[in-house]
Amino acid sequence: MTRSWRIDGVTDAARARIAVARLAAAYGVPTVERARLTAALSGHLRQCLTKGGTWVLTLEGPGSPAGTSDLHAVVAPVPGAGAAGRAPWTVTVPCAATGEVPGEDAVTDDPAGLSEALLGADEDTAVVLAQLAEQEELVAFHREELHQTNQGVVVLHAELDAAGRAQQAAFAAERRAREEAEKARHRLTFLADASAALNASLNHDEIVRRLPELLVPRYAESVDVWLFDHDDDRHRPAAHSGAAVLAARTGRPQYAADHPGGLPGVDDRPPSALAPERPLLCVPLPARRTPLGVLTLSPPGERWDPDDAVMLIELARRAGTAMDNARRFEHNRDIAETLQRALLTELPTTPGLSLAARYLPATHGLNIGGDWYDAFRQRDGSLITVIGDVTGHGLHAAVMMSQLRTALRAYAVDGGGPGRLLTRLHGYLRHLQPDLFATAVIARFHPDGHTLTWAAAGHPPPVLRLPDGRVRILDAKPGAMLGIPLRQDIADHTERLTPGSTLALYTDGLVERRALGIDPGIERLAQALGTYGSAALDADLEESADRILHPLLSDSEREDDVCLLLCHLHG
Repeated sequence: MTRSWRIDGVTDAARARIAVARLAAAYGVPTVERARLTAALSGHLRQCLTKGGTWVLTLEGPGSPAGTSDLHAVVAPVPGAGAAGRAPWTVTVPCAATGEVPGEDAVTDDPAGLSEALLGADEDTAVVLAQLAEQEELVAFHREELHQTNQGVVVLHAELDAAGRAQQAAFAAERRAREEAEKARHRLTFLADASAALNASLNHDEIVRRLPELLVPRYAESVDVWLFDHDDDRHRPAAHSGAAVLAARTGRPQYAADHPGGLPGVDDRPPSALAPERPLLCVPLPARRTPLGVLTLSPPGERWDPDDAVMLIELARRAGTAMDNARRFEHNRDIAETLQRALLTELPTTPGLSLAARYLPATHGLNIGGDWYDAFRQRDGSLITVIGDVTGHGLHAAVMMSQLRTALRAYAVDGGGPGRLLTRLHGYLRHLQPDLFATAVIARFHPDGHTLTWAAAGHPPPVLRLPDGRVRILDAKPGAMLGIPLRQDIADHTERLTPGSTLALYTDGLVERRALGIDPGIERLAQALGTYGSAALDADLEESADRILHPLLSDSEREDDVCLLLCHLHG
């Protein structure tokens, strides 16, 4: 099918549009497509009329010579009619079915057909408008749904943003808490290490020296220690700040600065006239009775963290306790050493026999007291030499040593050999001092000058140097320690002496080392004694005693008292 319409005016255009509409309906073009076709055609025909000239509308459908299965409309200008040179306009719509095709003049000449075509166009428009209304409702529904979705997305974004901020706040709080915990751990570690360093020494001067080393530069820029009763001006500055004086009077920490410190347990004061440009923290150094002094610190920066100030106050308390303990230790040590030296015997002078004794207090810890030596004559002219060691240390050991020394001299008045004297001392300790134990060696030189009787009770054995340089360790079976809950009779042992012989009595502090035991030390003593000739011992026994001690004690600090008693029989 091919139809053509010549269009010279509005009426021709209307008739052609109506004819196309009816043909499109006859060929089963869907309503919406038919409405689009007629609307597009009407718009283009209006443009053609506006431009002027004569136009031809050609409509080709199924059954046309072109063999198309669609409905194809072409609007082209008529050559030579005023519209020549215009480009043709085309549109194509699919055909769903083939109906009865109206005659060529069914629309263009019949007014009733024209009216029916117009009504049909209105019906198509109504259908399209109804579909548009449905589409608008559907679009409105989707728009509302989209709006609700957008609102939900906005709310979700707000919730996610709030959750993100809350998570960031939680992370920041956790980070701050972790940082605070790490700082607290560092403070506790420092406080523990500093306390261990301060309490490791029993010398209060050493503790005062260590305080600045511990605090500068991490927690303080400068450190001044003011000790109230210290005679050494090195440990106190030339002048004391008012805050330090107030801390000494009140026993409370003071903070002197041009701004409030806000430190827990610390009183704020105006800046010090001695250092107005820097804050000062003055902390008392407490002791059991009264404060020992004041610790004055300046901050490493502008001010202290409150937690750091609390830690510094606690460190000052521990430093004061450490210094108080050191002073008490030094006091007791001085008393014990003074008593110990006061009770040591002045050696008697004996023809043909030289005596030399040495007592050295321990240099490490409170290990003074307990080691002793003695030498005295009996009624028959014999010379008793004794060396012993009381268990324990300190003032109590020194006092008990003096009691043993007095008891031994009292028992010796009645005579008796070394074994008998040690047996009586054992009974004395066992009944009167059940918690006290002691060791001792007693050597008796007979009046003939050539006989030695000795006995030992739990003590290191005597060492005898013979005139030819050979050395013997007198390790005959000794008795047990004095004072143990055991009945015992301690036996005597006898040796013949020749001129030039030397007997060495000593305590375990001379030969015993914690890592090596006592036997290697006794061997070293025997070797040292064997290196001396009789002539050197005859000439100066005192110098020989010093020279023997030096190699035995120079390798380590003395952790115990040392006693040495040399008895040399002249050649």
